[in-house]
Amino acid sequence: MTQLEMARRGTASPQMKLVAQREGLDVESVRQGVAEGKIVVPANVNHSNLVPCGIGKGLRTKVNANIGTSSDFGTVETELDKLSAAMESGADTVMDLSTGDNIAGARRAIIKASTLAVGTVPIYQVGIEAIGRHGAIVDMTVDELFSTVEQQAEDGVDFMTVHCGVTQLAVDRLRRQGRITNVVSRGGAFLIGWMLHNGRENPLYEHYERLLDIAHKYDVTLSLGDGLRPGSLADATDRAQIEELVILGELVERAREAGIQVMVEGPGHLPLDQIAANVQLEKSLCSGAPFYVLGPLVTDIGAGYDHITGAIGGAVAGAAGADFLCYVTPAEHLSLPDVEDVKLGVIASCLAAHAADIVKGVKGARERDEKMSVARKNLDWEAQVKLSLDPELVAKVHGKHVSSGPACSMCGDYCAMMLVERYLGISAARRQI
Repeated sequence: MTQLEMARRGTASPQMKLVAQREGLDVESVRQGVAEGKIVVPANVNHSNLVPCGIGKGLRTKVNANIGTSSDFGTVETELDKLSAAMESGADTVMDLSTGDNIAGARRAIIKASTLAVGTVPIYQVGIEAIGRHGAIVDMTVDELFSTVEQQAEDGVDFMTVHCGVTQLAVDRLRRQGRITNVVSRGGAFLIGWMLHNGRENPLYEHYERLLDIAHKYDVTLSLGDGLRPGSLADATDRAQIEELVILGELVERAREAGIQVMVEGPGHLPLDQIAANVQLEKSLCSGAPFYVLGPLVTDIGAGYDHITGAIGGAVAGAAGADFLCYVTPAEHLSLPDVEDVKLGVIASCLAAHAADIVKGVKGARERDEKMSVARKNLDWEAQVKLSLDPELVAKVHGKHVSSGPACSMCGDYCAMMLVERYLGISAARRQI
């Protein structure tokens, strides 16, 4: 029985109870959210060391970190190092996007080592193996696709990105409209190439029931991918993107009817003034399914700093109701991220998620900020270190130039809070949280 089926029958699973405990909420509210499909708890029955998290309405905005090898670089060991960095920096989930050698070995090692929910994009492995087996991605068979989906599910993958909405109709809209960046989704590109070469419908759409059967067997959460997401601001919120989203909304309903947890992935590159509208569209067209956004990136010129452009968009999207942020690293558009890129990407997205949670009134978010304010008022550097997202960096920066007094070296003896407290006689103790 899946998490969704248990919730609908009035049963709160151990995973739901743990989510409620970690979020500081009552169990019934989490169970009801799962039953309605507005919360998902990715928890494959074969991921034995998983500490589950909840994603969706009323919960903390979650952050995902992408790791995985490429055809040019990376080993199982490098990706395990990135996994450790992601976990230590505050990621809630990770996705293994490996396309290099030993894809299955990397995935299994990551699942074994990760207490976080692990996601994948199965079409990557299918496409790479089709090249080795047949000489081209476009020669993969439908059975090979679903065999790999089941293999990954059996390994313990908790959620899968599946580009089911990339249909012939959506691709036709893309072709007739035209774009600057066309298709930037690797999974979407693999499938579109196969569809156009073979003159056939997307097998993930045509054989959706087969996908649902596998997901049900292992309780895999489906993350309906945005294969036609915009890769530049000029292409944002166009007909191809919205056509795909309409299809995904219909597939959300079919997944729920089959007892499968489902969330929806979103763009991509979006100007600031279109982010809230995109969130509202997803929530409306997809019946409140959790929304998983890449960034969004709010400018196309942030190369080297795209963790910042993504965090800006993530904060706006989260405040508007997005539930799940896929991090963006400084290496985005440039190279495979290393351990330091992973850390910077996670922390930037965690900042965005927290800023959104303050606006959404998520339990505990504003209280944490107030504790930091009191620590600053008290010049309590130890507390400030503990309350920060990156304690190691805070301690390092504070100790860079040692002050002769209790204040930091920026103001020294002329610290505003220290001076005003002296003259007004206001005790910091009166504002203890």
